[in-house]
Amino acid sequence: MIDDIITRLRAALDRDQALTLFRGAIGRESITGNEANFVAFLEEKMRELGLSGVNRTEFLPGRPNIWGEHKGAGQGKRLLFIGHTDTVHVDGWREHWQGTEREDPFAAPIVDGAVWGRGSGDLKAGITASLAALSLLDRAGIRLKGDVAFAFVGDEESGQPGTGVSAGIRHFVGRIEAGEVTAPDFAVYVEPTRLAVYAAQIGFFIADITITGKSAYFGVPELGKDALRASHAAMTALWKHSDEVAARAEHKLVGRGFLLITGLAGGGYIAVPERCSLSLIRKLLPGESLDTAAAEIEAVVRGAIGDPEITVEFAYPAGRDHPLGGTAAEIDETRADVAMLSDAMAGAMSGRGVIEGAPFWSESPFFVNRLGIPAVYCAPGDIRNCHTFEEHVDVEEYLAGIVGFAAFMARYCGVAD
Repeated sequence: MIDDIITRLRAALDRDQALTLFRGAIGRESITGNEANFVAFLEEKMRELGLSGVNRTEFLPGRPNIWGEHKGAGQGKRLLFIGHTDTVHVDGWREHWQGTEREDPFAAPIVDGAVWGRGSGDLKAGITASLAALSLLDRAGIRLKGDVAFAFVGDEESGQPGTGVSAGIRHFVGRIEAGEVTAPDFAVYVEPTRLAVYAAQIGFFIADITITGKSAYFGVPELGKDALRASHAAMTALWKHSDEVAARAEHKLVGRGFLLITGLAGGGYIAVPERCSLSLIRKLLPGESLDTAAAEIEAVVRGAIGDPEITVEFAYPAGRDHPLGGTAAEIDETRADVAMLSDAMAGAMSGRGVIEGAPFWSESPFFVNRLGIPAVYCAPGDIRNCHTFEEHVDVEEYLAGIVGFAAFMARYCGVAD
């Protein structure tokens, strides 16, 4: 059945129309904080698709979410496609590509069989592929029993001051909890996966550690408390702790947990260093507690320093669905709906649709852990080139994503007579 649907969908696909939609989305700059520029584009396209209940609501002043739905004929399941509208910055992009057709990060040129530009992979390919999939079903004359909903939210990306705390999805999920938005039976978050299906993802938190001793002139170091030496002891203990964490368990889809020290700053001028700061990120596996993991790190650092006259402070600046960070998430990879999406992507493009784990954190835990709604990541694009000057999406992969999404919509929601 899936092969017959995919053959029918491929025959109906308008490649030029699909690429125009994708390139138009990249052309709407939406660096975190400026989501409204892209949301206006999405609202126009969603209304052209005939979606009902199109709702554009601000989660913060001047920063809107948008959602809408395609109502099926009835007696089918409800499917949600969701993604974030914001992208990371373009600092240095123009200088890097100066004098080439890639110079404008929002021009979306097609070079060497790929669409280039900021946000192409992360994640405008996924958003436009999901919308184009619904249009493709219509062109192919396939009517659905169930409903297909779309929600596009802001504030997912980190990096811009005062932003990147998942304010958009927090607002949208709150609407579901309040009964103002109908909950889906299954959600596909369109982060780039190269058309693989990610049924699990890592958790994380960032810790900023400030170690404060006492300054003293270099000639009499015994009068001071050396924060830099204390930091060295703390780092040695943290690296040992990371090895212990990694040895505890290995998850089939996301590997092992660990911590990575990402920064060290401190020192004094011809004096005993009074203050040093460390930054680290901790990777967590599904089932690990952020609270427990943070408490372990604090105990390791305090135990390594020992001197009561050297103080240690901890801060956790990247709270997401948890005050300390983002929780890990997973659903049963053998579920029928996961297999359906996997089969659809494998049918749309050879070698794709593999079930894997996400080596990143994004917002599916708001559904899986908070709402108890199964969710996966799946979309065209490669996370490895996102956030870089090399961000691009292969044209054939993007088009296959449209066909795969459309086939999954048909299988999951059911085809009406």
